Amino acid sequence: MLEILIFAFGIMYSPGPMNMLALFAGVNNQGKQALLFCVGVGFAMLILFLLVGYLGSNIIPPHYQAGITILGALYISYLGFKIMKSSFASHSLQTNNTQLFFKTGFVLQICNPKALVAIIPIVSIQFPRAAIEGNQIAVWSFILGMMACGAPSLYLLAGHKLKTFALNPRVMAWINRVMALLLWFVAYQFVAVL
Repeated sequence: MLEILIFAFGIMYSPGPMNMLALFAGVNNQGKQALLFCVGVGFAMLILFLLVGYLGSNIIPPHYQAGITILGALYISYLGFKIMKSSFASHSLQTNNTQLFFKTGFVLQICNPKALVAIIPIVSIQFPRAAIEGNQIAVWSFILGMMACGAPSLYLLAGHKLKTFALNPRVMAWINRVMALLLWFVAYQFVAVL
């Protein structure tokens, strides 16, 4: 179960579009209003986890899980590589003053391909491996939905409280490197138990 949390943390908390929008909202002092954006992101993830969690457990036969596990580990390693590579590219962060609402967070996250990248390996590989089924899928979906809400909330807080620190490209590069290492650890854990 620790792999579920580490993988979700690595995917959800790495800098991405939702987290950067929240960061810039914090820099622009939109805290209370943008907090609803974060709740929208978390709610969208809860719905996606529930849908894919309950449908996925019935769609993927157990004899295909080893192959899916290897493909999942390769894909997670690839994501780790992409995140690590981007941490060495030079980036300059610019703030945009965009108004964020619950609906904005919900719609953007439902349509965000990164959401499915986070969800599918969890529900198709990690849930069955941890014997999470039935009502436990709903409990874990809620926990992971709360984690998804926490990611942009953390960036929002960082943007508000640590403006110069949060906009420092070196800081973001090191955050990316740590997230990449976490993803590689999870990919290793996927194949280590085969």
